[in-house]
Amino acid sequence: MADLDQFPVIPVIVIDNADDAEPLAEALIAGGLNIIEVTFRTAAAAEAIERIAKRFPEMLVGAGTVVTPEQAKRAIDAGSKFGLAPGTDPETIAYFKEQGVPFIPGIMTPTDIQAAYKAGCKRLKFFPAGAAGGPKLLKAMTAPYGNLGVKFCPTGGVSLDNMLDYLSMKEVFAIGGSWLATKDQIANKDWSSITQQVKEALAKASEA
Repeated sequence: MADLDQFPVIPVIVIDNADDAEPLAEALIAGGLNIIEVTFRTAAAAEAIERIAKRFPEMLVGAGTVVTPEQAKRAIDAGSKFGLAPGTDPETIAYFKEQGVPFIPGIMTPTDIQAAYKAGCKRLKFFPAGAAGGPKLLKAMTAPYGNLGVKFCPTGGVSLDNMLDYLSMKEVFAIGGSWLATKDQIANKDWSSITQQVKEALAKASEA
């Protein structure tokens, strides 16, 4: 998971039109970010991943919201270099493991953490971070697992205003943010705003 640890911010992207994939990736790279999580919430996701992976080999492209082994296969076949999920599913974890592709399952309780750790995962997604209780809950919940080398990527309700509350925690290796490239901005092809938002987020992250 060393590659993932070098990025403090992971943009969480919903792409409705695969034609937007390349210019979006270009906008993120222009802002200084060589990582993208394309969520499997739309029919365009697999094609978008494939386009980005082919056009920008320097970019770490991953698939988000991967909730079944079938989706996992499609994501990896498309060129995903990592995967994430909102929950912990042993079959999906096992598929990624078999393929040698890093996977970050989602957790919200100590039981989830133990299930994911037992399945061999040490990088976990804390989701939905804001609604679940934010940094305070994460700090309290993860205390018993500090000696296991488990680290977290809070996603859901994370913003430019509160990202440092998470990134200042030693248990957090990155935050996931959907505000870095919103659906409206992508639909309107507002690439310059996306680049600017990425620059602001990385500047803020450096304060941690």
